[in-house]
Amino acid sequence: MPTPQRPVLYRNGSVYSPADPFATAMLVDGDTIAWVGTEHAATNLAGPDVRSVDLDGALVTPGFVDAHAHVTETGIALGSLDLTSCRSLGDLLDAVAAAADAGATTILGFGWDESQWPGKRIPTAAELDRAGRGALVYLVRADIHSAVVSGTLAAGLGLAAVDGWTDGFVVRAAHVAARQATRRLDAEQRRSYQQAALLHAASRGYVSVTEMAAPHIAPREDLETLLSVDGPGGALPLPEVIPYWAELTSTRAEVGALMQGFGGRLAGLAGDLNVDGSIGSRTAALREPYADDQESRGTLYLTEEDVAAHLMATTAETVQAGFHVIGDAGLDVVLRGLERTARELGIVEVRRARHRLEHVEMADDAAIAALVHFGVAVSGQPVFDALWGVEGGLYEQRLGDRRAGMNRFASLLSAGVLVALGSDSPVTPLDPWASVRACLQHSSGAENISARAAFIAHTRASWRLSGRSPMMGQLAPGTPASFAVWQVDELMVQTPDNRVQSWSTDPRAGTPLLPALDTENAPRCLQTVHGGVQLFAAEGFPAA
Repeated sequence: MPTPQRPVLYRNGSVYSPADPFATAMLVDGDTIAWVGTEHAATNLAGPDVRSVDLDGALVTPGFVDAHAHVTETGIALGSLDLTSCRSLGDLLDAVAAAADAGATTILGFGWDESQWPGKRIPTAAELDRAGRGALVYLVRADIHSAVVSGTLAAGLGLAAVDGWTDGFVVRAAHVAARQATRRLDAEQRRSYQQAALLHAASRGYVSVTEMAAPHIAPREDLETLLSVDGPGGALPLPEVIPYWAELTSTRAEVGALMQGFGGRLAGLAGDLNVDGSIGSRTAALREPYADDQESRGTLYLTEEDVAAHLMATTAETVQAGFHVIGDAGLDVVLRGLERTARELGIVEVRRARHRLEHVEMADDAAIAALVHFGVAVSGQPVFDALWGVEGGLYEQRLGDRRAGMNRFASLLSAGVLVALGSDSPVTPLDPWASVRACLQHSSGAENISARAAFIAHTRASWRLSGRSPMMGQLAPGTPASFAVWQVDELMVQTPDNRVQSWSTDPRAGTPLLPALDTENAPRCLQTVHGGVQLFAAEGFPAA
């Protein structure tokens, strides 16, 4: 018989716990938190049957949950050209040329954003052909709703005859065709990319990621493969995957059949079921035209009838549904679909289904009130604002004065909307503290939220959003042992209000401390544990 695992006593640090805001130690017994308390009390728990870990001042927090991610795409991005640092068209073409010079015959890249380039011009197919020396080139924009491709790739796919093609720039159907052509992976390739992404997530303090799978993103086998590799019970301990499948339905039978698939693990038929596109690619559906393209109000991919049919079928089965929606006109379509569903099935049934929406970047007060009325939760991505909400940035270029009403986290939370946070990786990096920092430093001061509120939205709320146990996402006796250990420069209580002192270390406040996010060094993950199983340990940290 295997030797029982000894309890582990973490001590001489700080533990973020609602059970004891002054806790400096924590005892883990198997898959459960057995105790949290002070260093003095921890001395009485030490002994030969308990393994002690000296935290040396480190912070222990609940592990993060990414409320919106794309695991396979993240793995591919980790092994592709990183174009996020390109500051001009020339930089991008140089990166492609360097890959070609290294012998690449297929060049994949992620993350370019022309909104801050001089002239804001993107490459043509011919320019990519020259830089790539004839290689097949596919470079996806930062928002992943459009890309640029070489003429060689376009010719092989016949993209010039497909909707959404403009001299190397692809959007809508043309982009779907290009992306699918570059994602023809066998099971072993998928598994390799997925494991790489999940290992990377574990090294960043994530104990779980919410996979937003959809047939237009990757075939069904992609999610099936992912669900065979995740979880602490596997041969390679990895963060838990919370799976969604974004396939449109119109009948209860279709809903039931889909929910019985994927090993019965689906959290819902939600996620990137796209009502519209993105601001950067000018495909988010707007009530008023784009400031930099008066001929366009974006694209609606689903009609009100589509939305209502999906909501009625899922609500009748008490299955969580949801949609990708960014523009205000796109949100209008969803709200009308919810209203139709409530008239048909009743508001109680709509609320019981706990529907969710992804992104919701443009929501006015009336829309927020409607979300509260229908009991709809929101998965938001704060780093969108950090990247694109700055003065003169993408939002201002595309939307003008409307940028002030983007990503209204404070308004949503104060109204009573359940908000969970994610990265939309690989759109933004798997970096949970960057999301927390972005909430503290929102481009619109009125929409700042505290570090504590952002932290809860990235931990407990993300578990709640997918219907998981209310015990998840906190460290207290009897809760699951799912946590991360962090090396930090300083701990403090942070508020989002610049008119008052923004931090405090006064113990009388009785508030658990979080890392200071304006110091020289960002928090560094030392260990990640989920269900009592170690997923990651930094070099030099006492491993399990």
